[in-house]
Amino acid sequence: MNRFCTILFGLLISSVAFSQSNVEITVPELEEHIYYLASDSLKGRKPGTAESKLAAEYIRDNFIEFGLQPIGEDGFQYFDVIMSVEPGDNNKFIFEDQDQVLFKEFRPMPFSASKSVEAEVVFTGFGFDIEHDSLKWNDFYNINVKDKWVMILRGDPEPDNDESLFISYGNDRDKVLTARDHEAAGVLFVNGPQFGEEDKLAEVSFSRVTADAGIPVISITRLLADQLLASENLSINALEDSIINYRVHTSFNTNNVVFSTSDLRRVEVTTQNVIAIIPGNDPVLKDEFIVIGAHYDHLGFGGPGSGSRMPDTVAIHNGADDNASGTAGIIELAEKLVAEKDSFKRSVVIMAFGAEEMGLLGSQFFVSNTLIDLKNVKMMINFDMIGRMNKKERSVMIAGTGTAVELEEMLAIYEATSDISFAHSPEGYGASDHASFYASGVPVMFFSTGAHPDYHTPMDDAEKINFLGEKEILDYAYTIIVDLINRDENLTFQEAGPKKKQGRSGRGLKVKFGIMPDFTSKDNDGLGIGGVTKDGPAYRAGMLKGDKIIAIEGQPVTNIYDYMNRLKKLKPGQTVSVDVMREGVQKVMVVIL
Repeated sequence: MNRFCTILFGLLISSVAFSQSNVEITVPELEEHIYYLASDSLKGRKPGTAESKLAAEYIRDNFIEFGLQPIGEDGFQYFDVIMSVEPGDNNKFIFEDQDQVLFKEFRPMPFSASKSVEAEVVFTGFGFDIEHDSLKWNDFYNINVKDKWVMILRGDPEPDNDESLFISYGNDRDKVLTARDHEAAGVLFVNGPQFGEEDKLAEVSFSRVTADAGIPVISITRLLADQLLASENLSINALEDSIINYRVHTSFNTNNVVFSTSDLRRVEVTTQNVIAIIPGNDPVLKDEFIVIGAHYDHLGFGGPGSGSRMPDTVAIHNGADDNASGTAGIIELAEKLVAEKDSFKRSVVIMAFGAEEMGLLGSQFFVSNTLIDLKNVKMMINFDMIGRMNKKERSVMIAGTGTAVELEEMLAIYEATSDISFAHSPEGYGASDHASFYASGVPVMFFSTGAHPDYHTPMDDAEKINFLGEKEILDYAYTIIVDLINRDENLTFQEAGPKKKQGRSGRGLKVKFGIMPDFTSKDNDGLGIGGVTKDGPAYRAGMLKGDKIIAIEGQPVTNIYDYMNRLKKLKPGQTVSVDVMREGVQKVMVVIL
């Protein structure tokens, strides 16, 4: 090699080294990532689709190009999710030797068990059996429904009262569980006049909890129901009117027999998390991890049951802010971090989660099937919807600030040098993937600029992103991430808020166990426990993460719906027995609520 070439080669090496050590998060690169991930060509990144896989490959390929090491199966961690429940080919409903027409006169509900039943039909009003404080109502009083169909009105006797106590007991799943507790063979749901003048079957949408109800559940028309009631010279209209106006419990045997077969098939698809690692260099601390994550999935074309806030509009939901913004953020962070890898003590795991919109399924699958030692994860930082910083208020929410003893003090130091307006939420639980890590005892931080009118609609597009604002958030987060990677002492985990979500599903509940349900199980054999709140009732009783609740007070619990319904019937201070399965062994625990 001549002298000129030697000098040129040296300059080239120096240039490469300089460029690698000065990698910056840039607006043009954020634009490139978000405009691709939120493009119409990816059709909303619905889990299990070819377009979702393209998004995952795009993320993985960027990680590899930057120099991160993919883990799992070439950077992917595959898992299966049930996307829909669809009627099979063998659905039947026969009354008086007449075959009824599927979707015209009847349809199986999505949570129906796939079974055949031939039995008498008993009308049981609104299907309540309530004895709780000031509300007492029993539609099963003095009537035998064992091994029979029960015909139940949907709704409740107070349809115009938004504060009605019946609301807590009136959903379809609760009514089916009540019928099942009374040993009914199946349920026939019918819409009375309170659902409209038109005689329509129940509107159904796919629930993200896929467990069936254990017995067949059929929606039938009022016309078909009236035919079953004809022998008693009654009609659904008259019965609902009488129950609502006179508050009378009306239950009777119709003396008619129905044969029905419910045939449902669950459509399962495979999706994936994207995972790569930047190894640390300290002889001891390299075995500890800082996890940085964001979910990359979205709602596809929307529609009923998708989570869209415009469920009647079938159109591409591009999800630019939710969560192409967070995904682009971790791609840019990965590039900047790997350029500084030689100075890092701890290892960094960067993850893009799949199926977050379906209930944090990707992150829950990871913590249950982790590819690293979860006990060595010292912090999880989650970015979800960081693209809509208000240019005037310049506000950013950081949640999870109470999940480590030292975290608030640490953030105060960095925030003192920033002109961003930060709001803190101490709680570790939230409706995003950091919650799965918090439930596993990991300190968490969650960055978000919050919801907006375009959230979960087809209008969440790339041109509405505040790219400069997102860059500022990521630059700020980067300094904190490097601090966490290289600090000598780890942050000290502490619980901050419950490890379970409080929301509409908890309406009417006066008690809680203090658990975070595990939604990843597809089996209808109990409620898995994804986390236990320290010093809560379940913790004091000895329940552990990984246990599965199978009964409360001797009454079976097969899924989250059973669990919530059982809790509605309990009172503070009550002592109850809870059957759990732990590593194949059944245990009975006593819980003081």
